[in-house]
Amino acid sequence: MSGLFLPATMRLRNSPLTRAARRPPEDAPFMFRKVLVANRGEIALRVIRACRDLGVEVAVVYSEADKDAPYLKLADQAVCIGPAVATESYLKMPRIIAAAEGVDADAIHPGFGFLSENSRFAQMCRENGFEFIGPSAEAMNKLGDKARSKEVAKAANVPTVPGSDGLVESEKEALDFARKVGYPVLIKASAGGGGKGMRQAWDDDGLVKGLSAARTEAEAAFKDGSVFLEKYLDRPRHVEVQLLGDKHGNVVHLFERDCTLQRRHQKLVEESPAPNLPDKVRIAMCESAVRLAKAAGYYSAGTCEFLVDRDHKFYFIEVNARIQVEHPVTELVTGVDLIREQIRVAAGEKLPFEQKDIVHRGAAIEVRVNAENVDKDFQPSPGVVTTWRPPGGPGVRLDTHVVTGYRVPPNYDSMVAKLLVYQPTRAEAFAVMRRALREFVVEGIHTTLPIHRRIFECPEFIAGEVDTTFIEREFLKRGK
Repeated sequence: MSGLFLPATMRLRNSPLTRAARRPPEDAPFMFRKVLVANRGEIALRVIRACRDLGVEVAVVYSEADKDAPYLKLADQAVCIGPAVATESYLKMPRIIAAAEGVDADAIHPGFGFLSENSRFAQMCRENGFEFIGPSAEAMNKLGDKARSKEVAKAANVPTVPGSDGLVESEKEALDFARKVGYPVLIKASAGGGGKGMRQAWDDDGLVKGLSAARTEAEAAFKDGSVFLEKYLDRPRHVEVQLLGDKHGNVVHLFERDCTLQRRHQKLVEESPAPNLPDKVRIAMCESAVRLAKAAGYYSAGTCEFLVDRDHKFYFIEVNARIQVEHPVTELVTGVDLIREQIRVAAGEKLPFEQKDIVHRGAAIEVRVNAENVDKDFQPSPGVVTTWRPPGGPGVRLDTHVVTGYRVPPNYDSMVAKLLVYQPTRAEAFAVMRRALREFVVEGIHTTLPIHRRIFECPEFIAGEVDTTFIEREFLKRGK
């Protein structure tokens, strides 16, 4: 591995025309020579490994906070792109483009988070001769914006939650909508995700205050304070469909994941198949997701997210135009390496399978292990990991970049690992997860492992009878 620092003002040494000339004719096979990973942590390591499996050289960027990260040594090259603060490193588009130029990459993989759903960055990559390993900027603009994506969904005959007619520009417009559909209503930021810019309103006063708060938070998080309104569904489930498309118009679904267990709109546990979901609903939801993707001209990996009410009616809420944290759940039940397929699709290959070839087998579950102190309202817990003893054995997969001695920085998302299990049945998967959670020992920092151990003993969760508000409404109160 070589270490480099490339300032934002670095002059481009390799022209887009030079890189384009490397590509053979369209009907000839092609694979990237080198990929730059524009992310950090577990997903950076995941992409590095996928590139290795494909025989592709790989470079990775890092900030000064990540300069000692062990996974950097697994890349052919590592490029420092700035200080710890993300806006001056992982979110600094010119520096990432300069890094790609410096290592003479063919393509850039954005991972998840940071710039992964930024259509301007996708366009900038392609304008500078780098393939963006993700959807087109046009598809991202159609589906990345929640308000526009609902319009596409309606045109594709995909059920949507009753909502405002586009963005809400005034308090009067918001109040008129709420009084028409009835409270409660949900205020949602048009850009971004992760629960930022989202507020529930139960009356006129709460709506007026919530509008201001949501716009302020959305502007700070996404540089876009626009919001829209939806009817708030009481105690729904959250189910998402994994999609994969190529540049030749082929789109398939890889079934669904249930990610209902959440805290403050952040997912805690994901599983497939979704428990207690009628097969006809499952099929209809997956087919709706494919229709939506085709209507938007979508290719690469992506996820179509739905809310499911108590009567098993489903409603489209948004598309995550990127690979997701929980993608390994789908990999385990389908046998498809989603990161590898992302890279192949970006290189112009057709999907190597059709819908009929994709079979769902068994049950997979993932828990997100975060460096947080559950007893202090999930306060972040950065620091040095003095003991890291991961679980193992049959049916266990651990995706992580952490080792003993690793320093968890305070600057980024607190996730340190994704613990997954796979078994023939959900009951067997629960048993293996309980065993794996007991084996997992982390010292030096606080983690969310204790709450996951409690969750997998919870009768409602075992029975598949939970909703998106369950954790905060009932579960956390029991522990006090």
